[in-house]
Amino acid sequence: MPASKAKQAITAERRTKLFQLRLQGVKYDDPRILNLGYSTPGAASKDVIRGLQARRDAEAAEVSVYRQQENERLDSLLEAVWNKATTPSPVFDREGIEVAREIDLKAVDTVLKLMDRRAKLNGLDMPVKAELSGPNGGAMQVGPVGIAELRNLIRTAGDPDDEDDEPGSADEEDNTDDGDDTA
Repeated sequence: MPASKAKQAITAERRTKLFQLRLQGVKYDDPRILNLGYSTPGAASKDVIRGLQARRDAEAAEVSVYRQQENERLDSLLEAVWNKATTPSPVFDREGIEVAREIDLKAVDTVLKLMDRRAKLNGLDMPVKAELSGPNGGAMQVGPVGIAELRNLIRTAGDPDDEDDEPGSADEEDNTDDGDDTA
């Protein structure tokens, strides 16, 4: 059975004070925290975890409501443009004679944008997987590197701005004189 509203209010007030003390860097075994009514430092720690979980649950519920509202708005917009995007309309010449039937490509573009927005909102798209390839297409280890290592990687991979350059060519040197003396 859930706690009474009075007990919930007392718990919320105590938890708020606990969070304020923790934000100041006060440790769980400090008397200021234990004097809030916690029997042990572990009990205070557990209450912080419960408070954070309650906040995450509340945020998740708010996000769910927002997502539902946005989906309903997208439904309305999609319904408004769907027929134009899927049903061919007559095309008339200058004399008013029907010469063709075409779908509205602008409406098709709008439908696709709405569908893309819905996919992003609901997390329907697969994540994009990117891989950095090394020489001969093999996997490349990436981590903190120095400037010399970065230059070596650029030489190995080639300059993406100039695919005609050969590794080690004069164009890659930082201090080459290109004959242009203008500043």
